[in-house]
Amino acid sequence: MELYIWRCALKFAKWGNSIAIRVPAEVVAKLRISADEEAQIKVTGEHSFEVTRDRRRQDAIEAIRRLAKPLPPGYKFNRDEIYDRYERGVIRRQDSNLDPSREPEAQ
Repeated sequence: MELYIWRCALKFAKWGNSIAIRVPAEVVAKLRISADEEAQIKVTGEHSFEVTRDRRRQDAIEAIRRLAKPLPPGYKFNRDEIYDRYERGVIRRQDSNLDPSREPEAQ
């Protein structure tokens, strides 16, 4: 997507120990960005920079979703059932990180 904005004055403001850039409403509207989004800034010259959306978070979430395995039809998570299985020994204590008395294995 190419977007040309002929004249646009950015304002700089102090924000803690950093400097913030105030983006004009015209740019916000045309790029459809919101205050909670993140961006990456790349210095392109002595007095210029390029701003792009930071998609690392969205890319990571999409990668995690691709790893997800579908659950069997009718599956319902039951925490109490898992704890009961652990207490009965169906889930072995030596294989579980749930046992606080378990000593760390030597490396």
